[in-house]
Amino acid sequence: MNSENDQPEHSGTLYIVATPIGNLDDMSPRAASILSRVSVIAAEDTRHSGRLLQHLGIRKPMMALHDHNERDKAGQILDKLAASQDVALISDAGTPLISDPGYVLVREARARGFRVSPVPGACALVTALSAAGLPTDRFLFEGFLPAKQGARKAALERLARESATLVFYESPHRIVDTVRDIEQVMGAERELVLARELTKAFETFYAGAAGSVGDALEADPHGSRGEFVVMVHGASDAEVAVGSVEVDRVLALLLKELPVKKAAKLAAELTGSSKNELYQRALELKAE
Repeated sequence: MNSENDQPEHSGTLYIVATPIGNLDDMSPRAASILSRVSVIAAEDTRHSGRLLQHLGIRKPMMALHDHNERDKAGQILDKLAASQDVALISDAGTPLISDPGYVLVREARARGFRVSPVPGACALVTALSAAGLPTDRFLFEGFLPAKQGARKAALERLARESATLVFYESPHRIVDTVRDIEQVMGAERELVLARELTKAFETFYAGAAGSVGDALEADPHGSRGEFVVMVHGASDAEVAVGSVEVDRVLALLLKELPVKKAAKLAAELTGSSKNELYQRALELKAE
């Protein structure tokens, strides 16, 4: 187990700094202060983040750290920490590592005993949920859905009987297709909330039944602009129960012809359910 007591002597700190998701006034004084005093800032896009630093009046050396170079750049940052230099990690917007680069760096920094300190602030996921009017006692964040429709629908089918609120990020050029896929897989009446351009001048929420939200989105001339947070009400108790009955029916049919392990594997492929859970359920059905 690593603790801050194991931190290498005289080493630097890696700060994970949240930045605004739109409105620059959401930058916290503490975040700005840390960015102004670290030795270097690692940014997903140095040109994009450079505009934020210019707005804040901060001039600091920057280095690019993104999905394609993180493993290579992580070593350079770790060397700086070892040399007693503090480093700040920021993403294009919001909290780093939430569907943004940084996981490899943070994991390696912790593994080597360096201090990693979060500086909280804006996060599109939490910001959208707080104003959506959907249950927030349990939610499941799935990041970005697959770009190709077949894989996207398969992912939605796997989640269709999940009772927690579902949250996705989506790009503007795929948002209409994604909403229509949700409508088709989960039903036109499943409650859906879309948040677009959060904290910006044209912030918009679309809320209602999935079919109606899809219609409203297509009718809005600005409907395919900006980044989206997609939030879907979890499955009802009745939908979960129906799903369980269907899974049992599939398993029972397969068990007539196949061993337990093969039946569970095939049932998982057919229903999108967990193979391990289906294996346990298959053993129960076999014993009945």
